[in-house]
Amino acid sequence: MQFIIFALIYPFIWLLSKLPMRVLYIISDILFLFVYHVFRYRRKVVFDNLGKAFPKKTDKEKKWISRNFSKHFTDLFIETIKAISISEKEIIKRYQYKNTELVNTYLKQGKSIAFISAHQGNWEWFASAPLVFNCRARGAYTSLGNRYFDKIVKASRERFGFICYNSSKTVKAFYEDYKQKKQSIYLLISDQSPQLEHSTYWKEFFDIKVPFHIGAESLAKKFDLVVINSSTKRIRRGYYETEFTLISDTPKTVNNYKIIDKYISLTETAIKKQPEFYLWSHKRFKHQHRFEEWKSSKRNKLKMK
Repeated sequence: MQFIIFALIYPFIWLLSKLPMRVLYIISDILFLFVYHVFRYRRKVVFDNLGKAFPKKTDKEKKWISRNFSKHFTDLFIETIKAISISEKEIIKRYQYKNTELVNTYLKQGKSIAFISAHQGNWEWFASAPLVFNCRARGAYTSLGNRYFDKIVKASRERFGFICYNSSKTVKAFYEDYKQKKQSIYLLISDQSPQLEHSTYWKEFFDIKVPFHIGAESLAKKFDLVVINSSTKRIRRGYYETEFTLISDTPKTVNNYKIIDKYISLTETAIKKQPEFYLWSHKRFKHQHRFEEWKSSKRNKLKMK
């Protein structure tokens, strides 16, 4: 059955990806009307998140951000489809890297780099990194339920040389590169909420204490990676610019959680500049009232040891 669905839909998706961007954005505008006004996709989640992150903003301001987030969300969907067949020339024109000299300085030294990033702007098009940096680029990948569509998405991300590894095998992928002395740049998107039972660190995010993934910091310390923040802003529709900020080039000497703290600060600053282009549909603050419960559970586990 999966193959039949794939055989029927894939030709349509491929042809859709071949359309000019101006036509695709007309389709995105139509999709937006359905997503925002008809299906009202996660509008309550988005508005609740905005209320927590920006308590001083008026309802009018939050509605403006919510509406423009939804417009950007449908654009992202269309841009992800476009990635299936977009040319090297067009992706380089539309997705630019501002200060590549920072990255190249460490690549010339033979260092591997962890780009720590957030769901801001267009994170899918970062797969164009191998076209800009003379180094293998890798990123975690969560498999889709439909294996045929999974192959499409994975192939799309790897078109320009980006290498995907299964997210469940992240540590293994890093270890193999480290053992074989393969220089790499890694994209680590670390802003989403971890499962409570897997949480080990809580920090204020928009003045609300929430759990954070610390995998990027742990991997950097373990495998001696230069940690660089990757922040993407939208210049105009269909055009993005990524700027890099050094967090640490000696992660093993940095106190625990200082790397993730700096990342959180940079991410919050970027979101405040362009709040409509952040992924507000994720329930980022869902554990905000469970900090004491988490602390208690950790204390109990320590007593049991």
